[in-house]
Amino acid sequence: MSRMRLWPHSFSGQMALLIAVALFVAQVINFTMLLAERRNGQIDQATGPAVTRIIDAIEREAAGRPIRVEGGRVQRADASPVVPGGEHRADVEQALTGALGEAGVKAGRIETEVRPIRPDDPRLRHLPPRRVERMLRVGGELVIAVEQPGHGWLITTTPWARSDAPIVWRLIWQTIVLYIVVLVPVIWATRRLAKPLRELARNARRFRPGGEGPPVEERGPSDVRAVIAAYNALRLRVTAMLDEKDRMLGAIGHDLRTPLAALRVRIESVEDEQNRAKMADTIAEMNRTLDDILSLARLGRPSEALTEVDLAALVDAVVEDFRDLDADVTFTEAPRLTMFLRPSLMRRAVRNLIENAIKYGGATEVALESMPGSVSIVVSDHGPGIPEDRLDSVFEAFTRIETSRNKDTGGIGLGLALACAIVREAGGDIELKNRPTGGLEARIILPRA
Repeated sequence: MSRMRLWPHSFSGQMALLIAVALFVAQVINFTMLLAERRNGQIDQATGPAVTRIIDAIEREAAGRPIRVEGGRVQRADASPVVPGGEHRADVEQALTGALGEAGVKAGRIETEVRPIRPDDPRLRHLPPRRVERMLRVGGELVIAVEQPGHGWLITTTPWARSDAPIVWRLIWQTIVLYIVVLVPVIWATRRLAKPLRELARNARRFRPGGEGPPVEERGPSDVRAVIAAYNALRLRVTAMLDEKDRMLGAIGHDLRTPLAALRVRIESVEDEQNRAKMADTIAEMNRTLDDILSLARLGRPSEALTEVDLAALVDAVVEDFRDLDADVTFTEAPRLTMFLRPSLMRRAVRNLIENAIKYGGATEVALESMPGSVSIVVSDHGPGIPEDRLDSVFEAFTRIETSRNKDTGGIGLGLALACAIVREAGGDIELKNRPTGGLEARIILPRA
């Protein structure tokens, strides 16, 4: 599994993971320190009483009271009872050596061995019940043998825990409780903090200039509320600026169309029919250019609502318009295909592609291709195509490919830019590619619900 999959993407998930890792590391450190402290304490608990008993036994022996060979806390033996292959504790032996040396006791070898204590051990019969319970709970005893040169061995025993399982389980339960106590409130708090941020992000993605809708509710911590308030204010400012832009564009369009209309009336007085026709074509081209510029500028705020339309019928109607003008355009019939679109805008995008193909490629074929998850409108021509390194740049406004386009065909390079903007506003895309047999293929790809 990759590192990106292990790392959560949400704020609450990242916070929970970081705190969980921090708690785990803290518990590991705590466990290590506690285990070391427990072992040191266990050594102290074993060596302290043992040294006291041995010193007491030596003093009693020096006072003429012999050490009991059996049944006492300290026993005298001729040989060490420690088995060579048993479980020895070198750390206890080293501690005993130091403690006895500080007490002034001359000792030879010191040997230790950990032995298990079973419930059927006959020695337990003579001990008090509470001590028996404690020894069975501990699970083992440490046999300590101290050599006195020339006097034999002094033997004593002390309880010894053979396993760290109890403390490990205690730490596991402590960690679980700690995770519940800390992580649950943290996850709740981070999710509460992230919820208004997710709502803000969702509204920002859905924001459309001029779109209606209430402002984002200001909730959460003060910092988050401040961000939401700033977004709501920014949204109002952007909408106001776009409204002002639309009013300005409307005024510009009106101010330009008025003199163009006056010129169209005045050219009727021109006697030369050829000049009159050229002047009329120029005025018509200026009107089309003005329409393209205004449409491109207003595209982000379409006034047309989404409508369920038959895409095949829409494309066929556009093709029929060109046929009425005696253009060489063919359309491959396609079955009914309903989609939610802005029909006027989509007709304009298709018309721009077909017009572009007719101008520079002559005969044009239009087809509709349905695929899982998408549908494509394909417009193919037989023209010179476009250089491969310029296929993307033709979608920029006012861009014309002079090496493959005739200047006499007119236009200022807005047709493809406008078509691309319309299609992308609908959630689709446009692809251009040169055909192997010659010509250009323009493909409008629209997503299907």
